[in-house]
Amino acid sequence: MASVLDRTKQALEGFQRQEIDINGITTVVYSAGIGEPMVYLHGSGTFTGFGFARQWIKTHRVILPYHPGFGESADDSRIESIQDYVLHYLDLFDALGLEQINLVGSSLGGWIASEIAIMQPRRIARLVLVSPGGLIAKDLPSTDLFSVPPKDLAGYLVADPAVLTPFMPEGHDLEFMTLRYRETTSSARLTWERPGNAKLGLWLHRITSSTLLLWGEGDRVKPLAQANVWLSLLPNARLEVMKGVGHLPLDEQDAAADIVLTFLKAEPGAAKAAASITGKASKSLASRRYSPSSRGS
Repeated sequence: MASVLDRTKQALEGFQRQEIDINGITTVVYSAGIGEPMVYLHGSGTFTGFGFARQWIKTHRVILPYHPGFGESADDSRIESIQDYVLHYLDLFDALGLEQINLVGSSLGGWIASEIAIMQPRRIARLVLVSPGGLIAKDLPSTDLFSVPPKDLAGYLVADPAVLTPFMPEGHDLEFMTLRYRETTSSARLTWERPGNAKLGLWLHRITSSTLLLWGEGDRVKPLAQANVWLSLLPNARLEVMKGVGHLPLDEQDAAADIVLTFLKAEPGAAKAAASITGKASKSLASRRYSPSSRGS
């Protein structure tokens, strides 16, 4: 019996698949389209795929990497903090020849995206944060998804659980279960003891790019009130709230991808055209592998 994940893969038909060695980690990247580069960083689950990204490829070079430990990218126990992911992605952007990008991140990917924008603000032409994680807002706690019973999880992720039905297995699906185990383990390594960055708010002022906050009115994971905290800390941000939507706007309504595209077209700032990865860049990064045993050599 075919896996339900085959439906996820179908959404990537026509995208170029690359395996890129970043510091010893095989990182899978899908890309398609022409124009300014637009990188999307996914959340803690990839089983719903990237179907919404097809709306972006007519106007942008859309780049969809899988985080280490997620989707088709390799596992690596050395990657155990958000900072590790940030540095991993900065290496990946270098390998892809991406001097400046439009950066979109959802949930966990939004946390990573915000940290990247703090570290290298000039690299980000425009920033979109979709129900982002990472910020610890006093008196506005996020839901600990590890504490939610599996039977109730869909109701926390989306306003209408029927949205996820096409991506849920109907019977025993080993490929699906293996993916969810890997991604849950990788998420737990990152957020079990550190569900956010207590100092993130201290440094959000460094993000100079135009920023769109996209939030579902019915978000049960990151309550909508958190958006106002982000707004108060980001120098150049605006908020778009979607009714009838939960924590995964891009998966729940086609209009969410349109909102992102409208923002990227309307806001000032232009990212340089995306370049393809070169063998020289790949080999250069691959040669800089690190392991504890190599320290001092």
